Amino acid sequence: MDRRAAMGAIAAAGLVAIPSMASADGAISAATVQRAKFTYGSRIAALKSAVAAGDFAAVADEKNAFILFNSGVYPKDKSKKAKAIEGTNAIFAAIRSKDKAALKSAYDSYVASNDIKDPAPLDANRGQGYSSDYDYRVRTKQAAIYVR
Repeated sequence: MDRRAAMGAIAAAGLVAIPSMASADGAISAATVQRAKFTYGSRIAALKSAVAAGDFAAVADEKNAFILFNSGVYPKDKSKKAKAIEGTNAIFAAIRSKDKAALKSAYDSYVASNDIKDPAPLDANRGQGYSSDYDYRVRTKQAAIYVR
């Protein structure tokens, strides 16, 4: 065995022995759950007037908000995620059947069981809502910067 072949064999053995350097965990943390709850929960809460008016198209347009809320807020809690998905399915079943009463009932139940609230606007004189353009609250009612 020449020197090149020996070094190649040693390098290959070394690469196999090293554990994978990147280990993705799905980035599940309290911060990512909070971000999903705020981002998608506020979109769902904003549908309250559309649900009251029976605007099926407006609710159907926000289908992704429901899907992303369910997967982002309950990444590991399978029972709560299953209940949230069941609530989402009830909402979209009411949309398919064009039943306003069922839509309102399913929406109210979903919002209550998932503790979804429309975030109150922040007053810039009372506090700061974000500190950079990369914050998830930018361009929302919670975006307030305190300036003296």
